[in-house]
Parts: sequence; C-alpha cells; structure tokens
Amino acid sequence: MKKAYRVKKNSEFQEILKSGKSFANRELVIYYKEKPLQTHFRIGISVGKKIGNAVTRNRIKRYIRESFIQLEDDVLPELDLVIIARKPTINMDCKQIKKSLLHLLNKLNLLYK
Repeated sequence: MKKAYRVKKNSEFQEILKSGKSFANRELVIYYKEKPLQTHFRIGISVGKKIGNAVTRNRIKRYIRESFIQLEDDVLPELDLVIIARKPTINMDCKQIKKSLLHLLNKLNLLYK
C-alpha cells in the first residue's frame, strides 16, 4: 500500500479518534472521518500489545492492508479511517479479516453501491 494511503502522524490519529464516528464488531473497531477534498482514502491501523507478540501484530496489520488493497476501488475516496484490531483477530486469516472489514464498511455505507 502506498504511503499516501496511510495515516501516520499521531496528531492525525488523535483527530480521527476524537472527532470521527465509530462502529465495531467482535473483531475490529473502525473510526472514520470525512475529508471532502481528498482524492483517495487513507487508513491507519492499530494493533495493541495485548493482542500478541510483534510477529502476530504485524501479521494482522498485513492482512488488514491486503484487504484494503483488494477493496481499493470500492471504498469511498473522501475518508480517513483508523482500524483497531481486537483479540479474536489472532486466529483469523486474511479472508476472514476482509469479510469482517466488509461487514463494517457495508453497515456504515462507506462503499460504492
């Protein structure tokens, strides 16, 4: 995933968490904020230390990034997103994480029809 598609700065993370809207399921929490003049969406991923060791956390981040690469054309472009992984993601593979993300994005109407 290109760096332009990522939320990296702590201040940007905090802004999305404070003033954005949120929704969750058992596996993931999604915070989003609309940015009207943006040409593509940006995502930030957070996987806490309670989830597991560094190898496990990085694997979950890779799966989430891969899911967004596959969904790139379907996600609305004027969004900043922060995805927070929960405990059940430890036992999930890439397809399951993508399914969970699709569930959240569909519920929030953040996908093209």
